[in-house]
Amino acid sequence: MTVIGLIAGSLATPLYAKWLMGAVIEIPLIEVFQQIVIIVFLPMLLGFVTKKILIATVGESKYNKNLQQKFPIFSTIGVLGIVFVAMALKAKSIVANPVAILSFFVPLLIIYGFNFVFSTLIGKALFNREDAIALVYGTVMRNLSIALAIAITVFGPVQGAEIALIIAMGYIIQVQSAAWYVKLTDKIFGAPAMEAQLE
Repeated sequence: MTVIGLIAGSLATPLYAKWLMGAVIEIPLIEVFQQIVIIVFLPMLLGFVTKKILIATVGESKYNKNLQQKFPIFSTIGVLGIVFVAMALKAKSIVANPVAILSFFVPLLIIYGFNFVFSTLIGKALFNREDAIALVYGTVMRNLSIALAIAITVFGPVQGAEIALIIAMGYIIQVQSAAWYVKLTDKIFGAPAMEAQLE
């Protein structure tokens, strides 16, 4: 669901942006698609190729047992790198007016909070436990890499840096809120069927 959503979003978002914002902001579709290929599709392809090479080299069982669980660490380091670069680009502005950073955090907290609550209510009302959890993570975990590609292309290095800072904060909120939601999942949706039967 996440991979399909990312691919569909990568292909559809530039067109939506052109349709929704084209009258206000010039959306260079070709350049946006190029940035999305570099930021979204190229890492996805390299990850797929790396996985295949590792499985061919060490075998699938050893890969699943020893290597697979180490990759999320590199993903986290990548997110921290994005946050660091975004903060560095706006370091002078942040130091000059540190309170302004709160004006970025508040809207992000509101939209993530609303998305979590709304998706959870829809999931509990319409789906079983597994599908409800998939709905929450599939809708709340935004495709920030696409937003980053569009921001860099459309708004240029100056405004794009400020938007990149907002996106970096989105990464922070997204990762942390997802971790908290995992801990609350059983309380919200009940224990998995196997655990419920054992009890």
